[in-house]
Amino acid sequence: MRRASITPFRRAPEYLIVGSGLTGAVLARKLQDAGRSVLVIDRRSHVGGNVFDHVHESGIRVHTYGPHYFRTKSDEIWRFVNRFATFYRYEACVQSKVGSDYENWPIAGSYIRRKIGETWQPEFRGQPTNFEEAALSLMPRAIYETFIKEYNEKQWGVPADQLQAELCRRFDVRLDDDPRLMPQHPHQGIPVEGYAVMMQRMLADVRVELNIDYLADRALFKPTVMTIFTGPIDAFFDYSMGRLHYRGQQRETMYLADVDRYQPAAQVNEPLHAGGPHIRTLEWKQMMQPHEQQQVRGTVITRETPFSPQRADEYEYPFPDDANRALYRRYREAADQLENVLICGRLGEYKYFDMDHAIARAMTLSQRLMAGGTVREIVRGAA
Repeated sequence: MRRASITPFRRAPEYLIVGSGLTGAVLARKLQDAGRSVLVIDRRSHVGGNVFDHVHESGIRVHTYGPHYFRTKSDEIWRFVNRFATFYRYEACVQSKVGSDYENWPIAGSYIRRKIGETWQPEFRGQPTNFEEAALSLMPRAIYETFIKEYNEKQWGVPADQLQAELCRRFDVRLDDDPRLMPQHPHQGIPVEGYAVMMQRMLADVRVELNIDYLADRALFKPTVMTIFTGPIDAFFDYSMGRLHYRGQQRETMYLADVDRYQPAAQVNEPLHAGGPHIRTLEWKQMMQPHEQQQVRGTVITRETPFSPQRADEYEYPFPDDANRALYRRYREAADQLENVLICGRLGEYKYFDMDHAIARAMTLSQRLMAGGTVREIVRGAA
């Protein structure tokens, strides 16, 4: 990582944005559109954060940091992203491998009826206090132990009853057997030219400096209005209260030159320890448009195996337990006392955002920024 060495503005920018992922890029776009002067800096050698892809030498487009299925219920967000990309329709369908069988994910109601019976009941009744109880409030124990328990223990590295109950909000049982991952979202797709191009266009006329480590040289940057920091909140404070825990994915990508189709769906989850340490296998060719699939030879797959990263650029998932939530609240209180520094985004707010939620959050923050108010009011919406 090189030390900061940038040509200064004739005058300092009003806003310095640290990080060019979705939160930083949307804030930069909105502020620039409103006539504010903006400088974006990023540790990486490309913009977009994890919203990035590349084309394998076979011609198959690979999402470098894991699959990104864009979907939203919001017409406003859909119009916004279509300023920077044309999308082809893609509705993700995910399967789970159970032994030698492949079953729909989310779990199909017909599967439960077939395995448990027509009159099945959830295992747990009452108010769930942890993830395991929350999952069992939706399904029988046998289904939970097949699809949910070991998958999440692989993902998080701890027993399921140590995780927060609200993590289960992302799960459901499909009584109608709809195989689509998110059928309730009217707008879904993948950019025709890829996510990397979309993010470049979003920042097209914004000044961007890459390969800059802000935390190593923060005293060199003096915006006139505000610094917007989208990196890890604990790193901003030099881990003075301790480190927040994250999980990431180690990715192993392989090109299979003589295989036309490797698996029955673009994403296949591996929910059981017996299937190996990885939690999913991705076949990128299946995410491409049909005519593009016909033009390439072979296929590219990626296996993802969870781990606990130490480097900030490998952080992907904030850890869903009470201890880390409490530590984050302490950092948040400290952040709220800062003058002219806004810490936000997935790493700054220690919260997992889907892409559309990250865009919506950045739009809201940009409105509050331009309306004025304290940092606490901007972040917490108390203006």
